[in-house]
Amino acid sequence: MKKILVLCGGNSCRSQMAEAYLRYFAGNKAEIHSAGIRAQGVNPNAIIVMKEDDIDISGHTSNSIDEYRNMDFDIVLTVCDTAAEECPYYPTNAKRFHHDFPDPAKCTGTQEEILTEFRKVRNMVKEYCEAFITENV
Repeated sequence: MKKILVLCGGNSCRSQMAEAYLRYFAGNKAEIHSAGIRAQGVNPNAIIVMKEDDIDISGHTSNSIDEYRNMDFDIVLTVCDTAAEECPYYPTNAKRFHHDFPDPAKCTGTQEEILTEFRKVRNMVKEYCEAFITENV
């Protein structure tokens, strides 16, 4: 079973979505974790749009990368440029992958406009994760 760590700047949106979709598509073929350079809490809008796709992340926690310092991962996936640039070096043989998704938490406007942006990012993350599992796990 492969161990995968998804990293983002705050572990609030993109990495939470990726963790959930990677778990969904990998089934029992991988152990998935997510963390942030700085844990910022799970964004309520991420919970809303994931629930619209029948995936409940309301029980997820926002974790700091430091919590995983002693774990050996097969794959480290960064989902934002901040994480790719600031990710500390870990003495591991993990394959590193990177995909910079837009940050929906930076969207402003009405709640519906914000949710529209979260949905766009959710759909990008979902598509990427499905292909990622097919190609790498």
